[in-house]
Amino acid sequence: MAASLGLTAYRALARRCEARLPVFDAPRPKGELLWIHCAEAGSYIAVQDLALRQIASRPGLNVLISMATLPRESGPEGGPRPAGVYITEICEDHPASVAAFLDYWAPDCCVWTWGGLRPNLILLAAERQCPLFLINADTAGFDGRRDRWLPDVARSLLPMFTAVMARTPAAARRLMQLGLGKDDIEITSALLAGGQALPCNETDLADLAAACVGRSIWFANGVHQEELQTVLAAHRQALRLSHRLLLVLRPSGNLLPSEAFEQCRQQEFRVLGWDDGNYPDETTQVLITEDPHDIGLFYRVAPVSFLGGSLVAGHGGVDPLEAAALGSAILYGPRVGRHLQSYSRLASAGAARIINDSAALGMAVSRLVAPDQAAMMAHAGWDVISEGAALTDRISDLVQDTLDAQQVIN
Repeated sequence: MAASLGLTAYRALARRCEARLPVFDAPRPKGELLWIHCAEAGSYIAVQDLALRQIASRPGLNVLISMATLPRESGPEGGPRPAGVYITEICEDHPASVAAFLDYWAPDCCVWTWGGLRPNLILLAAERQCPLFLINADTAGFDGRRDRWLPDVARSLLPMFTAVMARTPAAARRLMQLGLGKDDIEITSALLAGGQALPCNETDLADLAAACVGRSIWFANGVHQEELQTVLAAHRQALRLSHRLLLVLRPSGNLLPSEAFEQCRQQEFRVLGWDDGNYPDETTQVLITEDPHDIGLFYRVAPVSFLGGSLVAGHGGVDPLEAAALGSAILYGPRVGRHLQSYSRLASAGAARIINDSAALGMAVSRLVAPDQAAMMAHAGWDVISEGAALTDRISDLVQDTLDAQQVIN
């Protein structure tokens, strides 16, 4: 058959190259391992979000994300790696390299995104009975040089995926041109990050809400030293219109909580430390917190949040989807680094507003602490969070059912 001829030619050419065996920085974790290949670099944040959702829904599961090029710490995909998520550079498609990769990681299931199929890797994974799903397929993922000159290679590989999802009708038509039947393709939304709903202590939430009843609250999360004066000036401006307004301030990076506390006192703000076990009273104007485990608590009680690390270059900002997932309207500066795509989605929907200085921040806070204004932005944020929920749920069902079935077999 023509398809097998093209694939045979590709594999013969691949063997002629010198094999470079992959080197891995981390040992393979024990237990079940889901492998997600991120073939489209711009979808890394959405892929990581998908990975975290799988981990949250299945205790003991770890996720390996493979990419053609590892993320740069200073780039859009930089930052700390979440627990349970492993990231590796995908091996070259030489048979020996592919075998070493699969021997080392031994994945229980694979979710391949976008396209850019690697024939030897996919063939060997299928031979080893690793279930394969193709999601978020796009026309660009099947329009590379090899796809144009050897379309029968993709035609031979696509039947190895037990589920195929295309993110546009055009992508579905492209896959049908490559031999899949219409009934073999599911048209879905694009894979989008949905943000994680950060947990909080319910007792602390109830007690803090009781202590602040009738008061407006805004949360400045991840504030760096260079941003502190902007935040405090904005708070002073907003206090003129809302005298009982409470600022919850979480320092980050080069700003120590003790330094933030002292600067607040020097500017004659009535300040209190949350981590000392204190609850704000009627006179408290600034509440300082350091513990990252309480971020979810303050997103819940604050109808509006300023996300720090965004007014000055080099910090990368805070993930805005976490705030949107908990109903907090978002204010941010222009330097959002690796989270630019998420901020842009939220801003386009009306769930986030960009500010550049203390006057703009103070004015925005004054307006948004009004319940109706904040509620409009929170609703818009929830719409963004929910955009890819159906696709994520569909993938989760596939992964869970597959892993459950493998447990029964084993």
